[in-house]
Amino acid sequence: MKQALFAEREASFFRLRGGYPIPLAGAAWWAVLGTMGYFLRSRNLWIFVAFVTSGAIFPLALLFARLFKNGFMRDKTAVTDVLFPAFASMLLFWPIAISAWWSYPQLVPLVLGIGMSLHWPVIGWMYGRTAIYTTHAVVRAAACFTLWNWWPASRFTVMPYTVSAIYLATVCAIFIASSSEKQVPIAGDGMAE
Repeated sequence: MKQALFAEREASFFRLRGGYPIPLAGAAWWAVLGTMGYFLRSRNLWIFVAFVTSGAIFPLALLFARLFKNGFMRDKTAVTDVLFPAFASMLLFWPIAISAWWSYPQLVPLVLGIGMSLHWPVIGWMYGRTAIYTTHAVVRAAACFTLWNWWPASRFTVMPYTVSAIYLATVCAIFIASSSEKQVPIAGDGMAE
């Protein structure tokens, strides 16, 4: 049963190219935040806009899915039920983000940068590629922590751009890992070995 579950997860990964519209949307959103960091003089306004627009990532992913003909939302497998708990657990960081805004606004980019990546290892498991998605979360946390602590001037500008770049690198890794050359034919499926 474990092998059958893994085979289903892996087939989903190849069929949907790892759900790349979601990280692509994340890259776009973080790039916008980085740009806003240069133009908005008020950090509180940046935070407010970041909070309000964070919900736009998913609709943007749906738009990218439609544009690139990747129906990740219509794909139903035995493991798609893990999505709701994964996203629900990620949302638990919001009280920390809001509290940071109220007590120390400079902390918000760090909380967003790390908090919004908490679901990535679970998404990786869902696709049978835990390493790619966990690496995204770990690299992102390390980069955000490093920039926040040792380059404070970058918190509202370079740090969001860095998160965007990590998303883009993850999309590239997903494309490479989900290429047809990487797909191993399953015995008995009629494909040449």
